[in-house]
Amino acid sequence: MRVISEYSQKNGKEFISRTFPQELREIYAIINSVNLEDFRTKESREKTMPGEMLYSPPALNREYKAKFNSFGWHEFRIKLPFSNGAFREMDFLKNRLGVEVQFGKYAFMAYNVSAKMTIFHNHNVIDAGIEIVPMKHMADQMSSGVSYFEQIKWDLENRGVADIDVPVIVMGIDG
Repeated sequence: MRVISEYSQKNGKEFISRTFPQELREIYAIINSVNLEDFRTKESREKTMPGEMLYSPPALNREYKAKFNSFGWHEFRIKLPFSNGAFREMDFLKNRLGVEVQFGKYAFMAYNVSAKMTIFHNHNVIDAGIEIVPMKHMADQMSSGVSYFEQIKWDLENRGVADIDVPVIVMGIDG
């Protein structure tokens, strides 16, 4: 896989390149080490594409978890004080850089960038974040409803930057 396009929110590219150069190199290496075609393992049951072989989001998530963990990245949880056992989780964290890998619904992608990364920053866990999402071409070969780079980029450009936002790079990936 490779990064096809990037969107820099609140000067995320400049800040992360300067502050986290080694971590950024690791992220590119991890993405480049995944062979997307190995994950075309889900047979579609959808009416619009019955029997087609699609990319499997759970299998891709497991692969990214194994790859990030091998570089010393780990998940991080913030326990919620009002509920027994409830938490907010960052997929991967290393040296105050948070990473979310999102092969799910659109609402999760927007939440990650606009809310979750701010929460983790406010809890003094991260200084910046990276959101890894499929490009539309890749999302079209997954289950219906999978969000993609072009959507979040448009929304962030049209939303603008708020004082509470943290520097973020949204990376659009494909095979």
